[in-house]
Amino acid sequence: MALFKKRTVGKPGEWYYCLEHKKVEEGPDCPGKDRFGPYATPAEAAHAMETAKERNLEWETDERWHDGKPREDPDED
Repeated sequence: MALFKKRTVGKPGEWYYCLEHKKVEEGPDCPGKDRFGPYATPAEAAHAMETAKERNLEWETDERWHDGKPREDPDED
């Protein structure tokens, strides 16, 4: 038995999307590496994957991050 239990970081009342369980969870139930958040509401947490997809698309098309050069599609070979 371990002397100290490793705790996850967060507060009850904060909402997270768990990547491991594919569901919205209140509070820090799962380790930080397995979750997106915190979000203010369960609805925001439920849309975490869509939010991440939108942010990734914005980054991929932002010329400031790619020195003005279009990003190569990694799927094309």
